[in-house]
Amino acid sequence: MPDSPDLRAVAFDLDGLMFNTEDLYQEVGTEILRRRGKPCPVELLDAMMGRPGRVALQIMIDWHGLSDTIEQLQQETDEVFEGLLSERLAPMPGLLSLLDRLEQNDVPKAIATSSRLAFTQRVLGQFDLEPRFEFLLTAADVTSGKPHPEIYLTAAERLSISPANLLVLEDSQHGTRAGVDAGAFVVSVPGGRSRTHDFSGAAIVADSLEDERIMAALRI
Repeated sequence: MPDSPDLRAVAFDLDGLMFNTEDLYQEVGTEILRRRGKPCPVELLDAMMGRPGRVALQIMIDWHGLSDTIEQLQQETDEVFEGLLSERLAPMPGLLSLLDRLEQNDVPKAIATSSRLAFTQRVLGQFDLEPRFEFLLTAADVTSGKPHPEIYLTAAERLSISPANLLVLEDSQHGTRAGVDAGAFVVSVPGGRSRTHDFSGAAIVADSLEDERIMAALRI
């Protein structure tokens, strides 16, 4: 593991990193396309993963030449998703213990996600986690979504630190690229579909949020 700089705060991605929502997204995308007689290949899922919702849905539309608008697909996606969240949403292994350890060591933490604010609050609210974060940054807070570095540059600014002092936790190649290009110390935590992604530039490719190298980098 490379020597870590003076890391003073942590920015969490949401989908696939904190919760199993990427698995649920795959099910939703498959169902949406099944209704239209279209397949949902892994290449499409990879192209959509980590992108802002509107961008991901436009990729789906372009991929299959769908006549639907983004708004139509978003409404249908929300309806299908809601049925899964209440029964199937779960924190990823190690999330809750990592949050506890960060709080025990007074390490500030924020969320920087490509998801919409309402969805982010819905997911966090199911486990009463929103109050444990300094702030939430969502798709509405940036002009350019991941893999553009804007969201992590904004997170560092809001935390009053240099990007070099920010540890970013990500699970996708688009999110990893955003963190790396922001100049942050990036820990990539692959899971499910993202195990085949390119994590070039990540300081650590961790086994899970329980990986002790994350704690070592933070010196906690």
